[in-house]
Amino acid sequence: MSHFQVVIIGGGTAGITVAAQLKRQDAKLPIAIIEPSEKHFYQPAWTLVGAGTYHFKDTIREEADYIPKGVKWIKDYATQVLPKKNTVATKNSGHITYDFLIVAPGLVMAPELLEGLPEAMEKGIACSNYTNPEHTWEMLQKFKGGNAVFTQPSTPIKCGGAPQKIMYMAEEYFRKSGVREKTNVIFATPGTVIFGVPDFAKTLNQIIEDRAIVFKPFYSPVRIDPDKKEITFRYIKPGIKTTDIELNEKLGEQTDGESEIRMPFDFLHLAPPQMAPKFIQDSEVSMQDGPNKGWVDVDKHTLQHLRFPNIFSLGDVAALPTAKTGAAIRKQAPVLVENLMGMIQTNSLGAASYNGYSSCPLVTGYSKMVLAEFKYDNVRDSDPLISKFVDTTKEQYSMWLLKKYGLPFMYWNLMLRGKA
Repeated sequence: MSHFQVVIIGGGTAGITVAAQLKRQDAKLPIAIIEPSEKHFYQPAWTLVGAGTYHFKDTIREEADYIPKGVKWIKDYATQVLPKKNTVATKNSGHITYDFLIVAPGLVMAPELLEGLPEAMEKGIACSNYTNPEHTWEMLQKFKGGNAVFTQPSTPIKCGGAPQKIMYMAEEYFRKSGVREKTNVIFATPGTVIFGVPDFAKTLNQIIEDRAIVFKPFYSPVRIDPDKKEITFRYIKPGIKTTDIELNEKLGEQTDGESEIRMPFDFLHLAPPQMAPKFIQDSEVSMQDGPNKGWVDVDKHTLQHLRFPNIFSLGDVAALPTAKTGAAIRKQAPVLVENLMGMIQTNSLGAASYNGYSSCPLVTGYSKMVLAEFKYDNVRDSDPLISKFVDTTKEQYSMWLLKKYGLPFMYWNLMLRGKA
């Protein structure tokens, strides 16, 4: 049995960033990272890969190159968290014990939660930048017109803006490839609005109107028929039946009972349903009931576990009421590190507080982006330095350059090194 002062589950964005920052605080701190993958992916660029403007190979690096110096890499799967025993079980490396635990394994794709989706993806008639962005680009190039449907599940997902980013880029590509006039571009979402922060929603609503995109709120996907190339949505607006709404005949919509609507598609892109890893759901560290059941139960400001004070969590797996993005992790990591170091050094929590900051770089075309930054309660929280010179609520070429070149550089060279 191996023991470390700090054990980190997960060597993705959250785990590596926190490990690097901890080592900068105390180079002698005994830390282990449990992570099975030998590859590290920069997933924010997968939207650009799916639109043919970024190479997939450029989103991949060797995990070994980013494990901080002095950190023990346990190249294995965590299979169980036993918080009352200060123990993590692994697939092949036995039990690992800890004084402090950081839970950051991310989330997992769960296409099986949407009936027909695994079959549709296997047949190649549905695509997703979340799983195979190169296939998205292949499908875009083959598309000749019809219903181009972009949708997302009702589960939490990483980067909630990603399903509409590829839609904006696809719509521009359809214009360039000469098929836009015979195409219905449809964004169907379980959400009630295009974006939760009003300042940014105003711009996006105008883009949707200007580009004749069909916006379908309250549309929660429940079924895909890969043979008929048809997707079924449940209409979830409270108190409203499908018989009460006006269907869009141009889209070929048909009602199915009082709550479901069927829609044919010729192109389908979606974010698969997503969930916390099974070993987290089955552990006492997860919330046992309520809307956040299965996600790690932490204080939304301190990132300390609400029931096990020697456990912290951040990133996609944490039950935090904000968007699951790398930008959120960039702000969460220093808070967690300060508070954890307080526990290590004085047995009392540090004074750092996370305000819910997250960012969604909303790519709206091949040379335009809206940089949506916000904090808890959907309050705008734009960087004062950037917003002093650039109106980030509007489409900007400078923000596109930030997305394509600036953010990847910052990720590989600063964030994962514990410098930003």
